[in-house]
Amino acid sequence: MKLDLLAIAAHPDDVELTCGGTVIRTAERGYKAGILDLTQGEMGTRGTPETRLKEAARAAKIMGVQHRENLGLPDAHLVVSEEYKLAVARKIRELRPHTVILPYWEGRHPDHYTASQLAYEGCFLAGLRQLKLEGDAFRPFKLIYATAYDRSVRPTFVVDITKQFERRKRAILAYTSQFRPRARERGGKVHIPLDELEERMHLIARFYGQLAGVKYAEPFLVREVMQVEDVVGLPVRSI
Repeated sequence: MKLDLLAIAAHPDDVELTCGGTVIRTAERGYKAGILDLTQGEMGTRGTPETRLKEAARAAKIMGVQHRENLGLPDAHLVVSEEYKLAVARKIRELRPHTVILPYWEGRHPDHYTASQLAYEGCFLAGLRQLKLEGDAFRPFKLIYATAYDRSVRPTFVVDITKQFERRKRAILAYTSQFRPRARERGGKVHIPLDELEERMHLIARFYGQLAGVKYAEPFLVREVMQVEDVVGLPVRSI
């Protein structure tokens, strides 16, 4: 399989929350999009690995992605090890994505920033011809970082997801165990960050949309300089 876009994240639902609208928009434009979840989220307060896998499949169908799979690495115990890097590298060689979305390299949750480094190094290793690993050497052309979890970061660009916002919301809410739990699963009056996460991510999309002059947008960062072909056609008003 040769994907145009592959989104890599630590947990099921991370992609939906941080770049789901962009993945949907990419698929709607006729590109082949895929998702690689590194863990099953088994250390989460709610849901089981089996439930979350089913929810992830449901969300993928809503988003229209061509491929989704889970590497089954240990939740809350991600490390940048040779074993895990090679596991990612194998998938990069197999899926051959042109563009890869990674988590931002800093954050509150250790799995998020570890996933960023782990996936980056896996993408790099996949391109080494002398590496004894299944498949032909391949390295993605473009790496972009989803920064929605950290509003202190100024993004390089945003993607207008206004038309995809409702589908993104449906994809997020496909994780019923996380965002629409039954009363007994909510733990009574115990408050956890999940109870506000869905709404907060919608507000963040609205925030970046306002900055770009649209209703909803998702923010991204790249390390390299961006090239523009047409300065007259640049969107977003300056004054």
